[in-house]
Amino acid sequence: MEIALIIISIILIALVLLQSNKASDAGQIITGGNSVLMSQMKERGVEKFITRLTFVMGFLFILISFILGF
Repeated sequence: MEIALIIISIILIALVLLQSNKASDAGQIITGGNSVLMSQMKERGVEKFITRLTFVMGFLFILISFILGF
């Protein structure tokens, strides 16, 4: 089970690094630049798949961590 957790954590790190840089885009909203940026930006194709896979891997990481904790 520990090996599965290590593999999932490596995959999760890679998926987060593959995602587009949304943090800098969100920073523009706070500073006043392009206030409609997030409302018009939609994920499509591979980007949407990577985002959903990141959520699934994150859920599996948390689930396995809880199982190993008990």
